[in-house]
Parts: sequence; structure tokens; C-alpha cells
Amino acid sequence: MPLVANARMYSATPAVRDAWKVLLRWVLARAGLAWEVIDYDAPAPLSALWARDDLGLAMMCGLPFAQRGVRPTLVAAPIPSPARYGGRPVYFTDMVVRADSAFERLEDTFGGTVGYTLADSMSGGVAFRDHLAPYREREGTRLYARAVGNLIHARGVIEALAAGRIDVGPLDSYYHDLLRHDEPALAAQVRVVASTGAMPIPPLVATAALAPEDLQRLRQALADVAKAPDLKPVRERLLLAGFASADPAAYDALAAMARRPVPSFEEL
Repeated sequence: MPLVANARMYSATPAVRDAWKVLLRWVLARAGLAWEVIDYDAPAPLSALWARDDLGLAMMCGLPFAQRGVRPTLVAAPIPSPARYGGRPVYFTDMVVRADSAFERLEDTFGGTVGYTLADSMSGGVAFRDHLAPYREREGTRLYARAVGNLIHARGVIEALAAGRIDVGPLDSYYHDLLRHDEPALAAQVRVVASTGAMPIPPLVATAALAPEDLQRLRQALADVAKAPDLKPVRERLLLAGFASADPAAYDALAAMARRPVPSFEEL
């Protein structure tokens, strides 16, 4: 069965998507693997992509990775290059408001409308809800008058904020940084008022069974990305320092967070 590769999860703009495709093709060529780099654009659901059994190298949200009974093979994890990541394969959830709003702190948004992407999304739902839960417990009453869900992705959050449909919403920090770098006019419509702590970043995984020698060559090719001179423009476009080996057990914390009994957004 021919295997495929894809980086839809962090294809924040068309130019970023194309850069990921260049990088994946370089990696596969260096590893000597004749796999196809496929397109899988929005609004096609990521859950359907991750359910495929022919993925040789694809980005997957850390939460479904951690929740699977039989986990995919964790190949490597990206290391974003901006300073806030500290050279680690981590990311955050940024809580954002409309740029011209009067809100200065997350607490200033209480009483308004909270937005989220999907309830089972790590950065767009679970991590945001978990961050809000202590405020809800401390206040002893609902934090928000209304919740708007199913915003799907970061662009949906930004569009809802710009239209005044919500007062605050979550963005995956790496996706947010890619937008700020490559599509600044869109990103400038919002600003950050709070962020979660660091979490293990969505990794590159294989749902297909890989031969040990193929996996070794693939991991070496990904490690070589950081120093490859011909990939410098691609790394700059992707705000990417390189790739790190990652411990699958690090993602257990995400599944544990999702299991915590915290209120739904409609109850926050």
C-alpha cells in the first residue's frame, strides 16, 4: 500500500501549506521513501485524515494521539523557532480578543461571549476550558453569558471576533505565529490577553506500520532539516527551528486534562 504525507494541521496560509509540502518532499527524498505528499484542505475534517491507515508522516493533534487505544508511531515533533518556545517542541493556547476592544485581561471578558473551535480540540477547546475552570470555581457562578462553538479553526475564531460574535476565543500559538508572520493583516485583527502553560506540540506520526529501517531514515532526515542550507527559506517561512525526538508518554498529560471533570463552555 503506498503511503502518504501531509501537514494540514499547520498549513496556516497557502504559502505556508506550499512550504510544508516542499519540506515533506525533501524529507521523503532524503529518506529514500517514494510516498506521496497529499493535499487535504479545509473544510475537510482533520478527524477523517487522522483515521486513515495509510499515513506515513502526518501532523496529528496531541489529544487524539494520546486518546487512541493503539497509538500511531510518533516519528518526531516540530520545534517552532520564535523565542517563546525556548527551542522545545511545545506550544500554547493563546486567548485572544478583538484588537480594538477595551479588554486588557482575560478576566475583563467575563460576562460576555466566549468562543471555541471544537469541544474536543486540544488548543481550541480542552486547554482553554481547563484554563478557565479555576476562575469558574473561584467565582462560584458562570463566567460567560453565552458560548459560541463550532468555529472549527483559528480563522473561524478570528472572523468571529472581528464580527463581534464573540468577545474572546482560543488560538493554537504556533498557528497564530504563522498567521502573524505570513498573513499579518488577518492576525492584526486580534491580540493576546492570556496564554496557557506549555504543552507538547502536535507531532508527526505514522498510522501505517513502518519498517524499522524506514522509520530510522525518516527520523534522521527530519533531524537533518535544521541544518540543511537549501531549506533555510522554508524554515524561515515555517518559523521552524527543526524537529525533535519526542516521548509518546509526554502526551498522556493531554488525555488526563481532557478527562478532568470541568464545566462545558455552555456552563462556564
